Amino acid sequence: MVVKVYGSIDASPQRVLACLVEKEIDFEIIRIDLFKGEHKDPEFLKLEPFGQVPVIQDGDYTLYESRAIMRYYAEKFKSQGTELLGKTVEERGLVEQWLEVEALRFHPPVYKLVVHILLASALGFPSDPKIIQESEAKLGKVLDIYEERLSKSKYLAGDFFSLADRSHLPFSQHLVADLGKEHMIRDRKHVSAWWDDISNGPSWKKVLQLGVFEFPKRL
Repeated sequence: MVVKVYGSIDASPQRVLACLVEKEIDFEIIRIDLFKGEHKDPEFLKLEPFGQVPVIQDGDYTLYESRAIMRYYAEKFKSQGTELLGKTVEERGLVEQWLEVEALRFHPPVYKLVVHILLASALGFPSDPKIIQESEAKLGKVLDIYEERLSKSKYLAGDFFSLADRSHLPFSQHLVADLGKEHMIRDRKHVSAWWDDISNGPSWKKVLQLGVFEFPKRL
């Protein structure tokens, strides 16, 4: 069975694609162009009523929300490919903890940086320097906590690579490659080493080879 992944080749859908590669699961990408409004198409809304990507179809099973999809495949194919959830209930708890940190602490400020630095013009509103400054400050405080954590363990949940690390890749990639904020990673010794490790894995490189997303200048 080939999994259908609805979405772009950028941001949250990349979480899912990298997980599928890691778990050695075949997939087909069905491109949904957000800038053309395809996520608001009535047929797509039957799959995802909130009009967001990614969405997967696995036979007659449909699931949306990127972190939920990752958890689903990491559990369903636990013995296949890379183990991403930990081997004990305690390790699983730490994986879930850091997935929550990524979703609630790391993602909001870095997402605002992407919107106001990369997308504001295309979306038709002025970039707000105050929001950029505030978001960078919030993200810096989060990364300071990461620096402390990663001084004690190789990865966020411990000395094993997990979904918690995997989930950071798409927006950290933007931070380093597109936003002009690489210093936020490089100025923190242990965060920098962690990023070099997780971003050079073969599964992430394979995802990046699927194509480079080009941000439109204006719609």
